[in-house]
Amino acid sequence: MKKQHLFIGGKYTESVQYTTLQAPYSGETLVEVASASAEETERAIIAAVEARKTMRQMPAHQRADLLYKLSAMLEERKEEAARIVSLEAAKPITAARAEIDRTIETYQIAAEEAKRLTGETVPMDAAKGGEGRIGYTMRQPLGVIGAITPFNFPMNLVAHKVGPALAAGNTIVLKPAEQTPLSAYFIASLLQEAGLPDGALNVVSGDGKTIGDVLVGHPDVAYITFTGSPAVGTSIRSNAGLKRVTLELGSNAAVIVDKDADLNKIIPRCVTGAFTYQGQVCISLQRIYVHQAIAEEFIHRFTEAAEQVVIGDPLNEDTVVSALITSKDVQRTLEWIEEAKQAGATVAAGGEAEGGILRPTVLVNVPRDAKVSCQEVFAPIVVINTVNSVEEGIQHVNDSMYGLQAGVFTSDIQTALRAVDEIEAGGVMINDIPTFRVDHMPYGGVKQSGIGREGVKYATEEMTELKFVMFNKN
Repeated sequence: MKKQHLFIGGKYTESVQYTTLQAPYSGETLVEVASASAEETERAIIAAVEARKTMRQMPAHQRADLLYKLSAMLEERKEEAARIVSLEAAKPITAARAEIDRTIETYQIAAEEAKRLTGETVPMDAAKGGEGRIGYTMRQPLGVIGAITPFNFPMNLVAHKVGPALAAGNTIVLKPAEQTPLSAYFIASLLQEAGLPDGALNVVSGDGKTIGDVLVGHPDVAYITFTGSPAVGTSIRSNAGLKRVTLELGSNAAVIVDKDADLNKIIPRCVTGAFTYQGQVCISLQRIYVHQAIAEEFIHRFTEAAEQVVIGDPLNEDTVVSALITSKDVQRTLEWIEEAKQAGATVAAGGEAEGGILRPTVLVNVPRDAKVSCQEVFAPIVVINTVNSVEEGIQHVNDSMYGLQAGVFTSDIQTALRAVDEIEAGGVMINDIPTFRVDHMPYGGVKQSGIGREGVKYATEEMTELKFVMFNKN
């Protein structure tokens, strides 16, 4: 059986322990993957520390060239990369290809940002006593970045951490999700081929707590960037001390559909937002609040569309929904659906599983405290409730412990502006679903959806230290 070793200091090194990685859809064994110990994680940090000076002194144009080269190499091998994602994550192949395209662009944007880390002059004589002085700011790399990524976008969410870190001149210790480490090791091999200095990127797969505790607690790790659950994110923030952290956590993203909405355009878009890649996206559309004037037609047409969604093998070109990442998630979601039914909800479509696949599920009239409504479902389940106005819809959207992104469909500019002002979320999409994201926009949430912002420019700035410099001419 082939083994995937740890990547530390520019070399693949054997681990003391390996675990079997299986494909979520077929159950086939893919590879034996290294499971790093605390000591091996510390070795990765040491390698990153030793590479700090090299990366810090590397000119911006060279950092940019490395990232451009990585992007070009990924373009040449994107079908191979997409198959890796599809196999280890059960992501439908068309969605996997779309992720690779986004990843290529993310590294291109990071290359551009490497050359945009600018400071500003400070008019010292604007304050009494500042005469005769010149002041300016500059940005310098933080040092070692600890990056922890989830399974659902194993290439692109890695890119959102690795790209900005390298663009800013940092080094990285990357801990990929246990189910999707092969994507991270694939990127490591491409960066090595592109000429990245040894130790600038280190990949340690394995148990999240074992590796995470070392990264969060180690004095030489300057910054933690994490995408995952609110519970783990809260623990990281509690234990990180004075380390900087960016936490992209949970969501139960909602959209409001006003009475003037064009259902011909909106329903296909909402179906895409709810069910693409099994709903395993932080900003998957989970809650829909429809104006009562059009609710009956919306629910009927949405349900018909949901029943037409193709399920099956992720390598099938037509598949939209495949297996959930684990069998435990299938059982959990079935239990949540049953809880909603017992509380009075109606199952308009789906509600059943076929092996590891949960059929696209539409629930109507769901109580606000049902798990499928108030928690993050991370499955192809959408809740549709009726409201009397957009204002009522805004109240429901805000009635959540999360606030990552939300959407509003309306033709009324005043309604749109009011929604932008009143919705409690990191991003509000007018006339689009909350699942919309392109990779250069700021991305992050409020409340239990996290702190800090991703998006290449914003992440790159977060991974630098602002330094002030003053010259006295007197």
